[in-house]
Amino acid sequence: MIEPKVLAQAQKIMLEMLISFDKICTKYHLRYWLDSGTLLGAVRHKGFIPWDDDIDLAMPVEDYNKFILLAPSELPNEIFFQTSLTDTEFKFDYIKLRSNKASIVEFHEKNKVVGYHQGIFVDIFPMLVVEDTQKMSTFYTNTLEDIRSVSAVSLHTTEGKDNPIKRKILVDSLDKHHKGWGCQNSKLIYSGKMPDVAASFHIKEVFPLSTLSFEGFNFPVPKNPQHYLSEIYSFNFMELPSKENRMIHAVEITFKRD
Repeated sequence: MIEPKVLAQAQKIMLEMLISFDKICTKYHLRYWLDSGTLLGAVRHKGFIPWDDDIDLAMPVEDYNKFILLAPSELPNEIFFQTSLTDTEFKFDYIKLRSNKASIVEFHEKNKVVGYHQGIFVDIFPMLVVEDTQKMSTFYTNTLEDIRSVSAVSLHTTEGKDNPIKRKILVDSLDKHHKGWGCQNSKLIYSGKMPDVAASFHIKEVFPLSTLSFEGFNFPVPKNPQHYLSEIYSFNFMELPSKENRMIHAVEITFKRD
């Protein structure tokens, strides 16, 4: 169990990371928005879900790829830019910002030797636009299921087996269906690089982006956050879950001394 004061200190560091990321995106006109639990926190709490221990962001794939090129020279020294290239032990395809100020051990890492950087983190997910058809929806769902089966063990892939060659073929097969942001009759989906959530969103409910307050700062969010969240969560997301259902990833958070 993580003590509330420890989690609050970690959330403060994550907020600093988000602010640094936002400054880069503003400087280079890159689009992004709060996603998943971070978006839910903005809607329901105007900040972090009290027991949340990470930040989730989404970016159009084109902006995501631009950020990958900019990040090494633009991020401050206290943030490590984590990809499978910058951290060869990192077995995932999407990117993370990792703090050099504090470390986290998630419950699927407990009592394991982990070779990758374990700073508390911000997840960044690339997003695609695909045709809004039943055929595409079935292909998307099935492809993500196949990708999860060949992904390294994580919070959502507890039985996964890391097979990067097969996974790349599957990810590429989905990326090829990206139609671009001017496509009509389209839906927004997570790229196969982030296969944990098989959700799709009406593009007109996401763009143009709006803003919401999060911990006293305004950040981009989908035009209709309720639509976005309803596609991710099957329950009434505005109701607080019971204490036993308030999931936290971390089993340990530690801070580095100055």
